[in-house]
Parts: sequence; structure tokens; C-alpha cells
Amino acid sequence: MISRRSQSIFFGVMAMGCIAVLDTTNKVTFASVPLLMVLWFRYIFQAVATTGFVLSSQGSTLLHTRQPLLQLLRGLLLFACSFLGFKSLEHIAVAEFTAIAMLTPLLVTVLARFLMKESVSSLRWLLIVGGLLGAMVIVRPGGGIPAHATIYPLSMVLTYASFQILTSHMAKTEDPLTMHLYTGWVGTTMASFMVVGWWSTDLAAGDWAKLLLVGLSGTLGHYLLILAYARAPVSTITPYLYSSIAFATLLGWFVFDHVPDAWASAGIALIALCGMASAFLSQSPPPSTPNTLAHPPSEDEAID
Repeated sequence: MISRRSQSIFFGVMAMGCIAVLDTTNKVTFASVPLLMVLWFRYIFQAVATTGFVLSSQGSTLLHTRQPLLQLLRGLLLFACSFLGFKSLEHIAVAEFTAIAMLTPLLVTVLARFLMKESVSSLRWLLIVGGLLGAMVIVRPGGGIPAHATIYPLSMVLTYASFQILTSHMAKTEDPLTMHLYTGWVGTTMASFMVVGWWSTDLAAGDWAKLLLVGLSGTLGHYLLILAYARAPVSTITPYLYSSIAFATLLGWFVFDHVPDAWASAGIALIALCGMASAFLSQSPPPSTPNTLAHPPSEDEAID
């Protein structure tokens, strides 16, 4: 029989494959569908699917929340992450974007140190600096990414790290499915306001098929993450989430015929190595120096 740990790793890796498909499909779809329309479809698909699942299996009790204002703030933070991620994909290759996004756990450690007064070892600080250097190599001047576009992925990482810190705080009193439900509908509401004026009725059948794939891959990716986190601790799964970089690189080559250059590849590798090393360190933190926010649990692990 397959152990729960193995099941968790499998679901986590498959979730990263779905998210890589989502990012790749987004980038393809932007060529013929307005970005805000894609963003709206991404949110409404998941919000409706999640609501149907939650209400049919758990009932309306999951609609109750002790912290409605924080639910709103959490939803706004993730929506901002999604918007910045979509803007990033307009200008940045999928592999490079995914690698920069995976800086988030490292930045969460920094925020936990200064906001939550958590202890951070010298080795972990070294890994954080290494990850940031990797990002700087990817977004370096002359590296193929327009200078004005570098603000999108870097802002996304900062916003998403803040989202994770808030998630860790709320998880002490809120049900994860309740948070997931409210996050989806806050994002859908925001996207519904923003899509006005950008809605296109002149879409080909292929465009609707791509939008459907966006909704399916995003929703399935988040669901697989829920299954993964239900079977093993976050620290067990986190190192394997860096498989997203491999999936993104492969799909970028297959769909766009894009292979990161030598410098970008070095930056991607540095981020992956530092991130995985930090994740492995989190698996057995010393009792006297807990680091509970090094990678806080969330069903919204995938940004887009």
C-alpha cells in the first residue's frame, strides 16, 4: 500500500504540473484574449467549483468566519498576486517567472524574522541571500526581460509573502476551506469590476477552449494541493514543489521553443537549490528556534 507521505508528494508534484500548464496556457491565451478577461475566467471557474464542492460536502457551516475583514484582506492580497503574476507572464518566460515566484518561501522567512520575531539561523540567511542573487541574475539588465517589467514579479513575491504570513495567522482560528472559499469570491468580485470595458465577444472557439483549460488546470492544481496537505506536513511537501521549475522549463521549450540562456539557467538553479535547502532545514527545526512561518500552510500555495 502506498504510504500517505508518498501520496502527498505525488499530489504535490502533480499540482505543480497543473500550475505550470496554467501559466503556459495563460501566456498563450494573452495573445488573443484580454488579460483581465482571462483573470476573471480563472477566478470565476475556481470560485464556482469550490463553492459547489464545499456546500455539497461540508454544508453552509463553512461560510461562518470569525475574521471577515481579514478574509477580505487575504482575498485582496491573493488577487493582487494573481494580477501581478499575469502581468509578469506578459513579459517574462514561464521558466524564469516560476523560478522568481519560488522565492516566496525565502522571503516569508525574512518577514517572519522582522514581523514575528522568529529566530533565523546564519545558514538560512545565507540561503536567502543566495536566492535573491539568483533572482537578480534572472532580471539583470540586458537579460531579455524589459527593465520596466521586472517590477511585476518582484512585487508579486513581496505581496505573496505577505499573503502567506496572514494565512499563517488566520489558520489558527479559521477553517482552511473557509479561507479558500472566501479568497476565491473576493478575487472574483474584484475581477468582475475590473473586466468591465475589457470583455471581448469576438473570441474564436480555440480561445474559449484555452479559457476552459485555464480554469480546469488552476482549479485542479489547487485541489491537488489540498489533497497533498491533508496527507503530510507542509515541510514534507515543500521541497518537491520546486518541481514546478522543471515543468515550466519543459513546457516553455515545448510550447514557445524557449530555453533559458546560461545566466538565467544559473539564476534558476541557484533559486531552486537555496529554496530546497531551506525547505529541508524546515523539516526538523531545533526545538529552541522554531521557524513555523518558513513556509506556512495554505491551499492557495500556487499564486495564479
